[in-house]
Amino acid sequence: MPRTKQFDEKEVLNKAVELFWQKGFHATSMQDLVSHLGINRASLYDTFGGKEELFNRAFQEYRSASGDIVKGILASESSVKKGFQKLFESSIEEAVKDDMKKGCFVVNTATELIPNDQAMQTTLQKHMGNMKELFSSHIQKAIDRGEIDASKNANDLAFMLFTFYSGFRVVSKIDADSMKLKNMVATALSVLD
Repeated sequence: MPRTKQFDEKEVLNKAVELFWQKGFHATSMQDLVSHLGINRASLYDTFGGKEELFNRAFQEYRSASGDIVKGILASESSVKKGFQKLFESSIEEAVKDDMKKGCFVVNTATELIPNDQAMQTTLQKHMGNMKELFSSHIQKAIDRGEIDASKNANDLAFMLFTFYSGFRVVSKIDADSMKLKNMVATALSVLD
C-alpha cells in the first residue's frame, strides 16, 4: 500500500522558493533542502525528482505568483502611468524592507545560470516575452485612449521598461535608498509622458 504524503506540496514549494531565492541554485545543497523543507531525502526525490527539478518547479511557482502580482498592480490603476508607478513603488518598498538583499528571484536566476543552462535560458526568454507583452498591452491601451502620445511604439516602450525593471531590481539590492530609487523611476517613467 503506497504511503500517504505527510506534507503539503505547495507549502514545500514555497519553502524551496525561499531557500533558492536566498542562496541561489548552485549554493543550495540537497542537505540544505532536506533541512529547510522539513522532509526526508527520499520524499523529496519521490515527489519532486532531484534538485534541478525542484528548482524548476519552485521557479515556476515564483514566476506565476509574481506575474499575477504585476498584472494585478498594473490593472489596479485607471492610468497606465500610475499603474507602472505603483509597480515600481511596490518594488522600492520591497527592496527597502529586504534585509537579506535578495532582490528578484528571476533576475538572480538569470545572472547565475545564463549562459550555461540552455533550458533555463529558454524559460527566461519566455518569461521576458510574457512580461513585455503584458507591459505592451497596457501601454497600447494608454496610447489608444490618448494618455500616451500616439507616435510612441508600445513594444519599444515595453521592452525599455522591462529592461529598466530588471536592472532596477539589481540596483536596489546594492543601494536601497528610497529617494534615489524614486528619482530613477521618475526619470524612467518620463518616457510615458
